[in-house]
Amino acid sequence: MTKETILLVDDDQDIQNLQRLYLQKEGFRLHFANSGKEALKIAAEQQPGLIILDVNLPDLDGFEVCQSLRQYTKVPILFVTGRSDDVDTILGHRIGGDDYIYKPFNPSVLVAKVKAHLRRYRELTSVPKDSSVQELQHVLMFGDLIIEKEQCTVKKGGKEITLSTKEFLLLCFLAENPNRVFSLERIFDKIWGEESLGDYRTVMVHISNLRKKIEKDPSKPEFILTVRGLGYKFSGDQ
Repeated sequence: MTKETILLVDDDQDIQNLQRLYLQKEGFRLHFANSGKEALKIAAEQQPGLIILDVNLPDLDGFEVCQSLRQYTKVPILFVTGRSDDVDTILGHRIGGDDYIYKPFNPSVLVAKVKAHLRRYRELTSVPKDSSVQELQHVLMFGDLIIEKEQCTVKKGGKEITLSTKEFLLLCFLAENPNRVFSLERIFDKIWGEESLGDYRTVMVHISNLRKKIEKDPSKPEFILTVRGLGYKFSGDQ
C-alpha cells in the first residue's frame, strides 16, 4: 500500500470525512486543515506529497494559498470547488494548480486523480541509479535557458524560475523534442492523460504561463512557438 502524505484543506467537515474515508482505504497518510493559514502552516511542517485544496476557505481563498505554496513547492495541487466558472479554472491553472475536482464529486474519480498525479510526480522527481553517468543527459541547455531535470529546476540568465509541476513537465516534453510540432491533443495526452477530462484549453493556459516566465517578450516568443492550425513546437538547438 502506498504511504504518500496528502494534505486535505476544506472547512466542510462532511467533505473532509468523505475524502478521509476513500483515501485512507488506499493507504494514504492524511493531514487536515480547515483554513488557508492552517494549510500553509501544516504544509511547511509536514511537506505533503500532494495537496487537495478547496477554493472557498474562511480566511485566505484557495488561490491565495496556492500562490504561497508555489513559492517553495512543486507538489501536485488539486483544487476542489463547487463553481465551474471558466475564469476560476483558468486562474487556478495560471497560478500553479494542477487539476480541478468539481463538487459534487465521485470519490472514485478523486482517488484516481490523486494516484495519477502522484505517479507522474514520482516519475518527474525520480533520480537515475547512476546519475554521474547520465548527468549530461539530464541537463538541457538552450542559450541562457537551462533545464535541470534531476533537480527539477529551470534557470534563465542564471536566475531560477519557479514552475508548477505541470509547467515543468510541459517544458521538459517540448524541450526534449526540439523543432517537433505537437498538437494540443498530443500534449494534453502526454502531460495530463487520464487526470483530466479533455479540456485542451488547459494546454494553452500553461503555454501562456511558460512564455511569461521564460521568454524575453511573451508576445514574440523565441522558444515555444505556435504553429498555426497544428499546435506548438520548441525552437532551439542544444
